[in-house]
Amino acid sequence: MSDYPASYKGRFAPSPTGPLHAGSLVAALASYLDSKARGGKWLVRIEDVDTPRCIKGMDIVIMQQLAAVGLFSDETPVYQSQRSPLYQAALDKLIAQNKVYGCSCSRKDVAAAIAKANPSAKPRHGELVYPGTCQHGMTQQLAPSAQPAWRFITNGEVKSHIGDFVLKRADGCFTYQLAVVVDDALQGITHVVRGADLLDNTPRQMALQQALGYPTLQYLHTPLVMSEDGEKLSKQNGAQALDTSNPLQTLNIAAQALGLGQQNCSVAQALSTWTSHWELKRTQFS
Repeated sequence: MSDYPASYKGRFAPSPTGPLHAGSLVAALASYLDSKARGGKWLVRIEDVDTPRCIKGMDIVIMQQLAAVGLFSDETPVYQSQRSPLYQAALDKLIAQNKVYGCSCSRKDVAAAIAKANPSAKPRHGELVYPGTCQHGMTQQLAPSAQPAWRFITNGEVKSHIGDFVLKRADGCFTYQLAVVVDDALQGITHVVRGADLLDNTPRQMALQQALGYPTLQYLHTPLVMSEDGEKLSKQNGAQALDTSNPLQTLNIAAQALGLGQQNCSVAQALSTWTSHWELKRTQFS
């Protein structure tokens, strides 16, 4: 019988496209503290659904990095690359309900359609807002061996700010948006604590949860760690791998980014102290 209440379950879900960096640890620590402060479970999920971008063995590196700073999953980590039948079942449900449609548009096609409809349109956070070109039928004939991408039909602000987004790509890969919603529901996740760079994903995922009949989760977004040039630390811009040679020092840096005091004790004691102080700090985040 578990000692944890069923009311709270959080998770940290890194992608094995590179090692964790300082920004990753801030998100991991925040989600861990939020779970533990509520007496809940904290899970680690390996988000390797985009298999072409994943690096072999990087999942082990990430788990070793987390273990080095005292962060351990309360359940055996699951791997998205092993869960494709679950994602296909969810997509099939949406297809049956006419909540998705096949799309033959390339990124170039999307850009051309947007430029034609609204020449002054700008990408939002680097993404093109899909104008619904294929919603009432694909505009291009696919080759016999090709398959369409599948887009989710959006409404309201999601439609105007994000557009109908892809759930399964033309290359057969399921997207993060679908996989994360299915996994959160099937793992019983109740709360998601993550960086503010993922804020735009929240309305997409809430719309999908509603369409699939899943519970709506509670979300908290923490500040981003910035590099010296003012850019968000990320694997894409060459953020350095997390240095775990001095675990307490590394944790102290992450805790400082969350507004928590520095500790000079064991890692376990530091985590316990930050857990007891977390409720007051979390109110500062959105």
